[in-house]
Amino acid sequence: MNILDTDIVVKHFKRETIEDKSSNKYLYLILGDAIYTKTGRKIVLYQSLEDNTIYGRPLEEFVSEVDHIKYPSIKQRYRFEIYTGED
Repeated sequence: MNILDTDIVVKHFKRETIEDKSSNKYLYLILGDAIYTKTGRKIVLYQSLEDNTIYGRPLEEFVSEVDHIKYPSIKQRYRFEIYTGED
């Protein structure tokens, strides 16, 4: 299983900051990828499980590590990781 596979649910690192783990906050469904025509950069397309909003983020940013200097209490290593149903 790859984090960029379609129909995979991922969690954003900020999910660690919410108390109600039964909510869908910071959970996203991977829809696929796209190419930004002006630059050729790959963009990841993903949809919020909380409100169905669709987002796009450059691949490099999507798979980047959490800035642990800015967010020292976050344990998650990467900005987005596959959601296994456990927090």
